[in-house]
Amino acid sequence: MSKYLIVLNKDEDTLSIVDLDKQESIKTIPTSHNPHEVVISKDGKKTYIACSLGNAVDIMDNDSFEIVKTIEHPEFAFPHGVDLTKDGKKLFLASTFCSKIFVINTETDEVENVFPTYQDKSHMISFSPDGKTVYVPNIGSHNVTEVDVETEEVVNHFPVGRGPEGLAVHPNGEHIYVANQEDNTLYVLDSSNYETLFKRRVGELPVRLVFSPNGEYALIANRYSHDVSVIQTEQKVNNQVRPWEIKRIPVGRWAGGVVFNYEGSFAYVANNKTNDISIINMETLKEEERIDVGVHPDGIAYLER
Repeated sequence: MSKYLIVLNKDEDTLSIVDLDKQESIKTIPTSHNPHEVVISKDGKKTYIACSLGNAVDIMDNDSFEIVKTIEHPEFAFPHGVDLTKDGKKLFLASTFCSKIFVINTETDEVENVFPTYQDKSHMISFSPDGKTVYVPNIGSHNVTEVDVETEEVVNHFPVGRGPEGLAVHPNGEHIYVANQEDNTLYVLDSSNYETLFKRRVGELPVRLVFSPNGEYALIANRYSHDVSVIQTEQKVNNQVRPWEIKRIPVGRWAGGVVFNYEGSFAYVANNKTNDISIINMETLKEEERIDVGVHPDGIAYLER
């Protein structure tokens, strides 16, 4: 199996294909304007790229590594966060400046539904592990929207910190982690009732949050402090179990997108201002190497073929 990173270079309208065995970029592909976020289809055959200032979603064939289709819609206004339903048949996309959710059929690659969140700057998409719920952090409303996946309807909003952006649900489904960029905090919420259980300080301007596959760690990319907060999700101290920041790993300038390999042994961080990718060894919790990519890398995905 070959191992790759798909890295979006926002300020040169390209993506880089990084061969992880060679630890180098092997191909650069033009995209629509300002590619921001990326997700790979469940079968690994396609990559969906939200190009925010181009108001488009590009689709790349993962055999040829070529863009084969571009989806446009008159209501796109900074299309950004993307993720797939558990069965992979639909892609949910958050369009920031119209605060609407677009549902794309991944068989036809056409938009089949659009609905508003009624909030301000709906920015990212994150599914619950059971695939039944989508959570959408709203940067301008300082809250999160809950969407029922089956009905494709908004069912709730709940408050978090100021300027929420990074959001993920723990693999066990019990807790929602939200990184709030305006107050530099992590909120940990009970997913059954949205009660805030813990508040933690992290680095400056946290923008992305991902869990390791086994749920042991959450990594938070802190853009302005140029580092990654390592949250141990169940630290045991004095007969207490709590989420705790156990380390802050320095990376390149403006840490952005983060992704794990399938085993969770390595994490990869896109550094927006040093134009490279940090490789973090999750056993040592240290940066091991850097890989050069294009200008302002941010969205990042992991692919094995």
